[in-house]
Amino acid sequence: MLTFAAAVFFLIITPGPGVLSTAGIGSAFGFRAGLRYVTGLFIGNNLVGIAVISGVAAIVLAVPVVRTVLMVASVCYLLYLAAKIALAGSRIAFIEAAIAPGLIAGIALQAINSKAYAVNTTLYAGFPFAPDNLVFETLTKVLILNAIWIPIHLAWLFAGASLHRLNLSEAAQRRINHLMAAVHAGRGRLGANRRNTWANHMKNERYPIGNA
Repeated sequence: MLTFAAAVFFLIITPGPGVLSTAGIGSAFGFRAGLRYVTGLFIGNNLVGIAVISGVAAIVLAVPVVRTVLMVASVCYLLYLAAKIALAGSRIAFIEAAIAPGLIAGIALQAINSKAYAVNTTLYAGFPFAPDNLVFETLTKVLILNAIWIPIHLAWLFAGASLHRLNLSEAAQRRINHLMAAVHAGRGRLGANRRNTWANHMKNERYPIGNA
């Protein structure tokens, strides 16, 4: 169980579309506005988890057309986000928008977020600690995952909301924006390769409830 908790921490804390966009919304719109978006991410991540546990994700991603649509949507979003970062103006910004993304935006992001599927697949299909009681193991994993997920995302939101307090030069801000853009663009390219491997991976993995 401790191994599972450690895996959850290190997989979630690694920067991905969810946490980086959370920090960006905190930077652009403040902590309170960002809470609505984080709530959407929370709901969306649990919906992805349910899809993975039940085996629905494996079935859906096994359909080539659906897999391609999700891949294109994910890559386009990440590349769009990378462009917004690179072209950000005179302040640090992970994203720029006129209206703060809210609950629906957070849920939608998780639906096409490659990391959300990869992390949930890794966590629920691996790290067994109660093989004789898969229902107990699954419910415990859900509780542990959410208990770690919430404070990590709130920490990223707080960090983003604190960025406006920094007094950096335009050159320094531009270098940070370009670096973040490169990271997002790189994730977009990786997403194109990962989508094709998930369907096969999930077919062969142990799903606590879906295969029980």
